[in-house]
Amino acid sequence: VAYLTIFHILFVLFVWTYWKSIFTLPVQPDKKFHMSYADKERYENEERPEVQRQILAEIARKLPVYTRTGNGGIRFCDRCQLIKPDRCHHCSVCAVCVLKMDHHCPWVNNCIGFSNYKFFLLFLAYSLLYCLYIAATVFKYFIKYWTGELTNGRSKFHVLFLLFVAVMFFVSLMFLFGYHCWLVSRNRSTLEAFSAPVFQNGPDKNGFNLGFVKNLQQVFGEEKKLWLLPVVSSQGDGHFFPMRALCEAQNPLLANEEQWEDDGIDEEPHGKG
Repeated sequence: VAYLTIFHILFVLFVWTYWKSIFTLPVQPDKKFHMSYADKERYENEERPEVQRQILAEIARKLPVYTRTGNGGIRFCDRCQLIKPDRCHHCSVCAVCVLKMDHHCPWVNNCIGFSNYKFFLLFLAYSLLYCLYIAATVFKYFIKYWTGELTNGRSKFHVLFLLFVAVMFFVSLMFLFGYHCWLVSRNRSTLEAFSAPVFQNGPDKNGFNLGFVKNLQQVFGEEKKLWLLPVVSSQGDGHFFPMRALCEAQNPLLANEEQWEDDGIDEEPHGKG
């Protein structure tokens, strides 16, 4: 009875998180990031690239946009006709811009981003536990068939097949889940792990890294009792994310340090030379 209860609980959590990963639509940028008709017409009629960059910079001045392209320009999507928020990317499969896009997953046939990244992580975690539980409960029958205690030929094939599939999926999910745990601990997406986000001061792969605890809270929320449940608890709205550089600039200790350095330069005695 205890085995069946654990089996049913893991199965329900596995199906629930899988369903949430599939049917939670990726969130698109807010309307304020879309270009107005007048700005769009002005941008499209302009043929000089440097003037187009100036137009985008003027529009983005009112928006919380801090990341840039490789050449320092504003990130703009020609297909969706919008200024891309930080960590937003265009998915060619879904044909939309996705907030905090991680990757397009063929296994759930959906784009993994801000809206369903927590559900995807829980899906991997519960799938891993589900495969481990099946392999552990079937292994004792495998040993019995191996030692000759049970001689039923038909069930022997089923036990071997179930054990092989469970172990195979467990190993593959373990690497995938471990990789995404590492990404969460560094506050990176899969795209950012391959290509570091570019800020006004240049590329910085740790630009959104706020520390292990705060990185976890961005994905799972501050309420720890909701971390293991497939309910929405992620921080923010997906349009703006705290950055390490801004946090350091707002730190009063660092600000005082810079002020002391400036004061020290001003107070240096002037020599004859």
